[in-house]
Amino acid sequence: MATLGIPQNTIDILKKYDFHFQKKFGQNFLIDTHVLEKIIDAAGVTKDDFVLEIGPGIGTMTQYLCERAREVMAVEIDDKLIPILADTLSAYDNVTVVNEDILKLDIDQIAREHNAGKPIKVVANLPYYITTPIIMKLLEEKLDIQTITVMVQKEVADRLIATPGEKLSGAITYSVYYYATSEQIPSSVGLGVLMDKDNHVKQAGGFIIQVMPFAEDTVIDRLEATLKEMHSVTQLQEQGMSPEDMLEYLMGDLGVEITDRVPTQYHCNCSKDRVSKAIASIGRKDLEEMIADGEPIEVNCSFCGSHYKFDTEDLQKLLQQ
Repeated sequence: MATLGIPQNTIDILKKYDFHFQKKFGQNFLIDTHVLEKIIDAAGVTKDDFVLEIGPGIGTMTQYLCERAREVMAVEIDDKLIPILADTLSAYDNVTVVNEDILKLDIDQIAREHNAGKPIKVVANLPYYITTPIIMKLLEEKLDIQTITVMVQKEVADRLIATPGEKLSGAITYSVYYYATSEQIPSSVGLGVLMDKDNHVKQAGGFIIQVMPFAEDTVIDRLEATLKEMHSVTQLQEQGMSPEDMLEYLMGDLGVEITDRVPTQYHCNCSKDRVSKAIASIGRKDLEEMIADGEPIEVNCSFCGSHYKFDTEDLQKLLQQ
């Protein structure tokens, strides 16, 4: 029976193993049974399903998944959590824990080996710092996934469901839009985010190819064949390919003519003012409790990694607004 949805049981496990959260992994653990059940209900998990869970933490949601699914694979990057998972999941014989970085894992191979190549379901309470790279990986690698059900920060969720061009829209908005929306013009979109070992963005980019009305069928066939066999954009970036190299790789001897170049720069529209408004929105009671604790709070942007700190004086000002 799943027991970690009870807050005290989670606290007991953390104390037993003297576990401390690591900021570099953006760790956050669920302790609300209603939220856990909503996530799993939304995923539509049944006894026929193989489920890939990303970032199981101490195994809270994993326990619930094991009770609903045929088989669960939980991928956890933090090796300090592996002995804890061995303990909390010891009652279940339908779970495999993999100590690996999900961004480096071959998900298609997992589907072939554990689900006979059939579509799998992905469920996750995503680590805050690398939400975008994980979602991009799931979208861009043409994986055989039936459903993706994730819990993310509200700001990320707002961007995921925004319409391109809206104030809240960002790079991930356009990615989700292109992958989830049927286009009248046959199109192919590839996006990639290359991370370093500390989960900082080294390089990001991609391509969009759209077939013009006068394109010959032989050209379309060749492009489709190349796209089917190509590596992900992230892998191409890892090989040192520039955008021009990728175009040459994709188009082959069809020919590439570069008509314009536009300088790009990384931009995130987060600010202390926006973060202040988000904190203020949590409600007066919670703000008063934070002030009573007497400790500063820290907020990190999951997109650019900017760090914002609010002391009790800052929180008092928010309370008075």
